[in-house]
Amino acid sequence: MNKDEIENLFDDEELEDKNNKEIENDITNKLDDKNTDESEKKDIYGLENKEEYIKDPSLDDVFPDKNDVDIDRLLDKFEEETKEYDDSKDDLEVKSDEGEIKENNNISKKETKDKKKMKLWQKIVVVLICLGLIFGSGLAFLLYGPYPVFRNWLITTAMTTMSHKYLATWFYDDETINKVMQDNYVRESDEETDLDAISFVDYSNSKVMYKNKYEKEILTHEEGATYKLININGDGIRGYLVAIYDPSKVKVATASNMNSNGEMLTTIAEKNNAVVAMNASGFYDPGYMGNGGKPHGAVIKDGKLISNLPRSGVGGGIMGFTQDNKFIMGKMSAEEALNKGVRDAVEFGPFLIVNGEPSFIKGNGGWGTAPRSAIGQRKDGIVLFLVMDGRDYLNGIDGVGMVELTEIMMQYGAYNAANLDGGTSCGLVINGKLTNKPVNGSGKKTTRAIPNAWIVTK
Repeated sequence: MNKDEIENLFDDEELEDKNNKEIENDITNKLDDKNTDESEKKDIYGLENKEEYIKDPSLDDVFPDKNDVDIDRLLDKFEEETKEYDDSKDDLEVKSDEGEIKENNNISKKETKDKKKMKLWQKIVVVLICLGLIFGSGLAFLLYGPYPVFRNWLITTAMTTMSHKYLATWFYDDETINKVMQDNYVRESDEETDLDAISFVDYSNSKVMYKNKYEKEILTHEEGATYKLININGDGIRGYLVAIYDPSKVKVATASNMNSNGEMLTTIAEKNNAVVAMNASGFYDPGYMGNGGKPHGAVIKDGKLISNLPRSGVGGGIMGFTQDNKFIMGKMSAEEALNKGVRDAVEFGPFLIVNGEPSFIKGNGGWGTAPRSAIGQRKDGIVLFLVMDGRDYLNGIDGVGMVELTEIMMQYGAYNAANLDGGTSCGLVINGKLTNKPVNGSGKKTTRAIPNAWIVTK
């Protein structure tokens, strides 16, 4: 039964109730009226007196067990039932109103929620647009603003790699790149290495007055030690320096199939029973897809020339150890090096320190910042291997340039020193384990295959 039918029912009941009330009032008035005689009263009751009951045949079905019905009681009962109907009607109306209110509230809440969603979405879009504008403006300021530091760093870092030059050519024309490279360079010394200045010193039987903390780190070691590892930590730098106390144990080791395929530094170290190993030559790496097999320049091992491919064009020249274990550097041919008594050597650069004097470095040297490796020798004959981490941006380790690399080698007393291949090739293996933390150009923590290495034998 729907709402309209219920309301019609209540309307019919109200009309019937009204008619009954009028009849009841009419009878009551006649009975109470003093002018009404007894005969009329009897006609009203249909009985001899007021206390007797009447027979009502219409109520036989309702009250089958009773023959007489009291009209007053019947009227009272009818009033009670009518009141119950009225109450039920009111309840239905209240519930109906509450339902409508609840439904309206739900619709209102949904509409409010939808509006909030729209507002949140709009806020996100606005924030992203603002961030994009800020980032774009900041990048444009760094790339083309009045301060050249970032521009010089980006161009020099990218242009000295074999596969990431596009990072510079995307943003700058050739004229700008050439100008930056001309303003950042390393001017190497024209002097020849003074081998007579190298004099081996045995510190085991003498008391030493240390010049500085760096010399103390080098010269304090366990008795009979072949090498010592020194950790280098500073503001934005992390590196590893190895002091080798017997230069006769420093040699060149190659990949098994050098000139065809390279090998990982750990593999080269293991095959040659090396206690220490560090990367050496640069190599051909077209599109960053090279296999590390073909080294740049000359490679001399055990007094024999085993490879002599074209140079890399990064400055420097041949660097290695003579038969009397002195570190020699020079812009010479492989034949000239052999004639000078070189037993183990590679060819790369630039030269950082020659006869105790650092090379002239303008700007950042034109090499930007990256992982770096270097080799050198002190005047007392102690050999230095240096490997610096880089590209670990989450830990604030960008890498170093030629300036920082030279400074570190100078601090630890290098008399002659040269830069080796850098980037992902940088590696330092000690007792079969990779000690440094290499990161390649894609951010992966890995090194790569190389053609050869400097090793320290047992």
